[in-house]
Amino acid sequence: MKILLVGGGGREHALAWKLVQSKRTTALIVAPGNAGTAAIAENVSIPVSDVEGLVGLASGRKVDLVVVGPEIPLSLGLVDCMGQSGIPTFGPTRDAAMLESSKSFAHDIMKRCGVPSAASCVFTSIKPALDYAATLNPPFVVKADGLAAGKGAIIVQSQREAADALLDMLERRVFGAAGDRVVIEEYLKGREVSLLAFTDGVRVAPMVPSCDYKRALDGDEGLNTGGMGCYSPPGFFDPEMAQKATEIAIKPVIRAMAEEGRPFKGVIYAGLMVDGGDIHVLEFNARFGDPETQVILPRLESDLADVLLSCVAGELEPNEVRWKPGCSVGVVMASGGYPGDYAKGRRISGLDMVDDDVAVFHAGTKLDEDGHVVTDGGRVLSMVATGETMAEARERVYSNIARLSFEDMMYRTDIALREVA
Repeated sequence: MKILLVGGGGREHALAWKLVQSKRTTALIVAPGNAGTAAIAENVSIPVSDVEGLVGLASGRKVDLVVVGPEIPLSLGLVDCMGQSGIPTFGPTRDAAMLESSKSFAHDIMKRCGVPSAASCVFTSIKPALDYAATLNPPFVVKADGLAAGKGAIIVQSQREAADALLDMLERRVFGAAGDRVVIEEYLKGREVSLLAFTDGVRVAPMVPSCDYKRALDGDEGLNTGGMGCYSPPGFFDPEMAQKATEIAIKPVIRAMAEEGRPFKGVIYAGLMVDGGDIHVLEFNARFGDPETQVILPRLESDLADVLLSCVAGELEPNEVRWKPGCSVGVVMASGGYPGDYAKGRRISGLDMVDDDVAVFHAGTKLDEDGHVVTDGGRVLSMVATGETMAEARERVYSNIARLSFEDMMYRTDIALREVA
């Protein structure tokens, strides 16, 4: 089976790594890919936003399955266009992907089907938004309604911060069209968990849960990022809690989407806030998470291509999706200055010194004119190790990180530390 994988980050390298292990895969194309995917697949330099180019590539190369990684092509209707060309594609349609591309839509769905979530109000103009915010006691959350590359959610600690955030979105248009509508949400306390699930639009197969780290620096200090590391499973979120979250948060939304005539096929990602036995949904995403995918897929025992095909065909058998016991820890190596300004083109050394059973997933990398792997983004690499215990996985990943280097490399040293302290 010939597969086209759309995307070029660490999530896509992890997907490519797992797909080439499938007995079904005869050829794998990644568009646009990175230096990591180039080592195990064929990269084609088509941007993820070029829907016409991607459909042309899939048609011309007669691929049997398209797998969509990032949210942008989903929101642009890539799955719809592939379907119109008769190409089986894993991922939700544009209408279904609104679960991620519009936070107000997601809140409306959750309210209608009784999913526990934060109280919220939606605004399109500044004065009503400011007036409403003035009635609230900080902290609370101001979110751009649309896709904002993971940077559109701001926890405000004062009325001044709230006013600045609202002005940035609705008047200064810092997030462009994503901020045409804003959602003001109740602040929820607790610990965050990511729970992803495969779905064929009817049936749901939850993945193993994970926890990611958004802040740039140790101790959850510094700016918010796209994710600086992740681990699975969280000790405070046992299988019974995961089952409860699936029943109260994920399955009702999948049913509601089908009833609305926009069935959701692909991966549904619930960002959860857990406080004791209480579970609330913070947000939904419509695809594999990043960096969650990097620590989840090493624990998948089933053939990934089989699972994806069953979702596309509407034949998912949840009991046949099997997971390995144990733990996994992933740590992101980023360019100095990230998520602010950072340099590119730094040569990476030590990639050939990593243990064979420790995975290094490339995110912001490319090959220079001499064929050397160099940095090409903020989040550069993600290293993932597994073990019988969290302590074992954590020790293995950090001992191997010490073998890698590039100028101004930065990473957190406390990923999964709370699980072993």
